[in-house]
Formats: sequence, structure tokens, C-alpha cells
Amino acid sequence: MSANSQDIRFKAGEMKGQADVKTDQMGNKASNAAQSCKDSMQNAGEQVKNKAQGAADAVKDAVGMNKK
Repeated sequence: MSANSQDIRFKAGEMKGQADVKTDQMGNKASNAAQSCKDSMQNAGEQVKNKAQGAADAVKDAVGMNKK
């Protein structure tokens, strides 16, 4: 095997390794973005739930149905 052939194989292996690292990094970024979106949506859902509960309690208070 010639030195040139070995050099080409080395560079190809090096490029594959770099591509694998980039692929892992992009996968991690996508996973982090998805988790952040999930957290945001859960937070928004909790806020909507709390506001709806507050509105229901206000209506009950207004009609005298809220027993405390």
C-alpha cells in the first residue's frame, strides 16, 4: 500500500469521525430544543388551567355556589 493511499484512508477516517461528532451534536441540539418546547408547553398549560380555575371560582363566588 502506498503512502498516498494510506494518507487518503486516514483522511477519510478522520472526516467520518468529524461527521459522527457533528451528527451527535446536532442530535443533542434537537433533543434540547424539543425538551425546552415541552417544558414551555407544560408551563403554558398550567397557566391556562390556573386561569380557568380562577374564572370558575369567580363565577361560583358571584352566584353564591362557592362553599369555603
